[in-house]
Amino acid sequence: MAEAERLIATLKTQLRAQRKTYRDVALGLGISEPSVKRLFASRRITLARLEELATLLGFTLAELAQLAEAGVARLHTLTEVQERELVSDTRLLLVAVCTLNHWTMSDMVAVYRLTEVECLGYLLLLDRLRLIDLLPGNRIRINIARDFDWLPEGPIRNYFRDQGLPDFLDGSFAEGSEEMAFVHGMLTEAAITELQIELRRLRKKFAGLHEEVASVPMKQRRGIGLLLAVREWEPAGFAALRRGA
Repeated sequence: MAEAERLIATLKTQLRAQRKTYRDVALGLGISEPSVKRLFASRRITLARLEELATLLGFTLAELAQLAEAGVARLHTLTEVQERELVSDTRLLLVAVCTLNHWTMSDMVAVYRLTEVECLGYLLLLDRLRLIDLLPGNRIRINIARDFDWLPEGPIRNYFRDQGLPDFLDGSFAEGSEEMAFVHGMLTEAAITELQIELRRLRKKFAGLHEEVASVPMKQRRGIGLLLAVREWEPAGFAALRRGA
């Protein structure tokens, strides 16, 4: 959906929520009701008219844009085709991760060995995959939820297990911003369910913090990896000592 269409759809939603009719809008704007109908049907509304409509509904234009953005249905899982495409090209995956971290195209070109033409090509590919909307001026709207899930045994999970995980765990975890902890115990099914709920809550907290600081200059933000995992497990050396093993 184009940006203008999204704003118009948000206006219609707010009209219904506030129980306002096209007649109310006509009276508020000082135009005829048929003109209001044509206005919404044409999907071509000037910036000045958008501002008038937003004010009529009690919003600034900026607030209306925020509502439209909040109403975007974001992807919480990708298809296998989308995941496979992402991990098939390291540079494409790099650009995808950068966009999720709210980097601009100029940020990516300044930090990584990418030309503007190459970077734009990857952004267009992400747009075709429906992972982003590439807007005028090479602005990026993200269509993926920050806490989206990888497919079980899918291409991204396999890529991370084979290439990302060994690299991630190779650190010393001794710096002030780093921490590694591992615990082992025996839990009931009810306790395991409670633990899984807490892990999901922590994921959402991480995603929320990420969004909160998205507008902070990039130089003040650092890439942080958080690994959450839980499974029924016994060290292989212990299992080998079981009777009958």
